[in-house]
Amino acid sequence: MPAVKKMERYRPTESEPFMNERQRDYFRQKLLSWKEEILREARETLQHLQDESQNHPDIADRASSETDRAIELRARDRQRKLISKIDAALQRIDEGTYGYCEETGEPISLKRLDARPIATLSIEAQERHERRERVYRDD
Repeated sequence: MPAVKKMERYRPTESEPFMNERQRDYFRQKLLSWKEEILREARETLQHLQDESQNHPDIADRASSETDRAIELRARDRQRKLISKIDAALQRIDEGTYGYCEETGEPISLKRLDARPIATLSIEAQERHERRERVYRDD
């Protein structure tokens, strides 16, 4: 396990070749850790929902419990979608396309990937996408 500790201290830099093996390993570990954290939280949520599923005789307690349950289920749905994006990013690492903008083919900045490892667009392409979305939404 010493390699894992070494990997935790490593931070990709602009001075090394983009998406070299060390960078791919760094992002793979980051994505796998994130996925495991989400799955752990989902298991805890499921356990909490099972514990809470008892009947509440008071109607206010029952309503509150149902509201909490709906919120937790929406959160789980968001987590499921996030896991799908993490899996897609891991697949891109395996295919050698990870870290490159889907729109322009240019490298996505390491800072952006470190902050949002599931990013598929460069900041510039993401901003263009959001501007187009805003224009269509205003129509």
